[in-house]
Amino acid sequence: MSKSKRLMELMMTVNRMRKFTVGELATQFGVSSRTILRDLQELSELGVPLYSEVGPHGGYQVIKERVLPPIAFSEEEAVAMFFASHSLRHYPLLPFETESSSALNKFYYYMPGDVRDRIDQMKNRVDFFTPTRQKESPYLSVLLQGAIEQKVIHIQYDSREGDSCRLIQPVGIYANNGFWYCPAYCFLREDFRLFRCDRMLAAQIDESAEPLDHRHVHLGNWETFSKRQRVDVRFYVELTKVGIQRCEAELCPIPNLVVCPDGSGYLDSLIPQSEIPFFASFFLGLGTDAIVKEPQELVERMKQMLARIQSIYG
Repeated sequence: MSKSKRLMELMMTVNRMRKFTVGELATQFGVSSRTILRDLQELSELGVPLYSEVGPHGGYQVIKERVLPPIAFSEEEAVAMFFASHSLRHYPLLPFETESSSALNKFYYYMPGDVRDRIDQMKNRVDFFTPTRQKESPYLSVLLQGAIEQKVIHIQYDSREGDSCRLIQPVGIYANNGFWYCPAYCFLREDFRLFRCDRMLAAQIDESAEPLDHRHVHLGNWETFSKRQRVDVRFYVELTKVGIQRCEAELCPIPNLVVCPDGSGYLDSLIPQSEIPFFASFFLGLGTDAIVKEPQELVERMKQMLARIQSIYG
C-alpha cells in the first residue's frame, strides 16, 4: 500500500475509533510501530487533533472537535448538498446555526470554479421558503443536547395557563411551518407532551435531576408512549381546489386527503377530539374553500367563533 493511500485510510480509521494504540494500528496496516508513529505525526500536522495518554491503559484519542476525512462528491451530489444546507437560511435560528453557515461557506469555497459558477446561476432560480415567524427559539441547541445525551432540562414555559417552571426530558426537536417543536417527557404531568420552542422563556440542563431511560423513544414513536387516552372523532370536509392546495401546504401530517380529477376533493379521517379548536380556526381561515360536514362539535365551534367575530365587527 502506498504511503498516501495508507495516510488516507489511517485518517478515516482514527476518526472512526474512540481510542487506539500504536500497536493496534501497526497490526491492522501491516507496518512497524515506528511507521505508524511517523504517520500519526503527519496526520497531526494535517490538522487531525490527536492526543496521547500514558500508562498501562493509555493510547491515542482524537479530540471531540476532530477534522473529518475528505469525501469525494460528484458534481450533482455537491450541488444537492449545497442547496440542502442553503435552504436552512430561512430559519432565523437553528440548533447548529454557526456551524451550518461555516460548513456551507467552506463547502462552497473549495468547489471547482465551474461548479461554483453553476451554483451562482441557480441561487436565484431555486429556493425552499418557510414562513418567517416573529418569535424566536433561542434554546434549540440545549434541547437537542438534552435529547441526545438523555438530560433533564429545566424550562420556564409560557402556556395558555400562564408562565410555569417544569422539568422535561426532550425526545428531539423538529420544525414545521416555521415553528420549532419539542416532544418531551414532562415530570410535572408525568407524561409526554408537545412543547412549542418559541414559548420557552428559559431552558438549561439540570444536572441534579435523574433522567429516565428513554433511549428507545424518538420522534417517530413518542406519541405511542403517552398515557393520555386519545379520543378520536370522524371528520369530513369538502374542499375546493384552493382548499386542497392550502391543506397540502399547511397541514402536517396531512389527514386522509382525497383529490378528485378536477382538483377539488375532501378530507375523510379521524382526528383527536382535542384538536377540534385548531381545526375550527384552520377551516375558518379557508373561508368558502372548505365546508365542514362532520363532526357537529367542530361545526358548532366554528359557529361560535363566527359569532364572536361578528360581534367585534358588527
